Amino acid sequence: MLTVKQIYDLVISLGIKNDLRGSAYVNKKLKYQKEKFEELSKDQKKEFDVESLTNPYADSRILTTGLSKQVKRVMVGIDIDTSELLLANELSKKKPIDLIIGHHPLGVGLAGLGEVMELQIEVLHKYGIPINIAEDITKLRMSEVTRGVNASNHNKVVDSAKLLGLELMCTHTPADNMVANYLFNLIEKNENKLERVKDLLKLLKEIPEYSEAIKTKVGPKLFVGSEDRYLGKIAVTEITGGTSGSKDAYLKIANAGVGTIVGMHIGEDHRKEAEKAHLNIVIAGHMSSDSIGMNLLCDELEKKGIEIIPCSGFIRVSRVRKLAS
Repeated sequence: MLTVKQIYDLVISLGIKNDLRGSAYVNKKLKYQKEKFEELSKDQKKEFDVESLTNPYADSRILTTGLSKQVKRVMVGIDIDTSELLLANELSKKKPIDLIIGHHPLGVGLAGLGEVMELQIEVLHKYGIPINIAEDITKLRMSEVTRGVNASNHNKVVDSAKLLGLELMCTHTPADNMVANYLFNLIEKNENKLERVKDLLKLLKEIPEYSEAIKTKVGPKLFVGSEDRYLGKIAVTEITGGTSGSKDAYLKIANAGVGTIVGMHIGEDHRKEAEKAHLNIVIAGHMSSDSIGMNLLCDELEKKGIEIIPCSGFIRVSRVRKLAS
């Protein structure tokens, strides 16, 4: 059995382990963050987010105070709102739910969404965009996202959890890192079989979460290009890193030699820019991609004997039970 804090620590460690930049690179950035902290004045340190010294993902946090609470059952959803908390409270009357885990950011995690987009800089560089260009275009988008979430009622759901006496956390980028790494490895493993866009679509549709999403008409789809076009180099640049990056990145990444991007979702303005850059854009699906990442996290909890109660768009697929059978 794990405590809330132990689950949180496990989630962050898995996020670092599966980070497309490599765990060594992430730890190097954490070291740099600590050096910056030491250089601050006493007053500046009071305002510094000390959690960032050990957790590189500002959109993933414990949002309540019961860190030492023992956890046997967890309710897990993609989006947690007060309605899900009320559901958890009702279900707990029959059998206690010890923790609610949401995927998308809440509270201070939502306020920090723009910060995690820095991950995109190094991932774009990984695919061949010069680091200074990747940094400039991403920083502009980071500022835009930070301003956009600033007016949100960040603590609405957190306050509800506290009033109901429920423990709550959100695990955004760590789970997204896990699905990004999963897809990266799957594509790399099947590289010799992937020539045209239709080959990639076929491969994605074989993944259980995407197969299930097809039944509700939100499975993998081609948003830019055609199924008979050559794939070229495939990039998973739009799976992790907070939210949609800069639309100015498409021409840069095409010039760097990428032919196809796999993403979770794409806005219309971004789609038009990708089309101008002659890219193929394969949208794997939002809730289904999020579900893969959360499933990989939940499998690690299940190995520890924790029961998972899925809700709110979370397509639960246990690879632990599948292997056992």
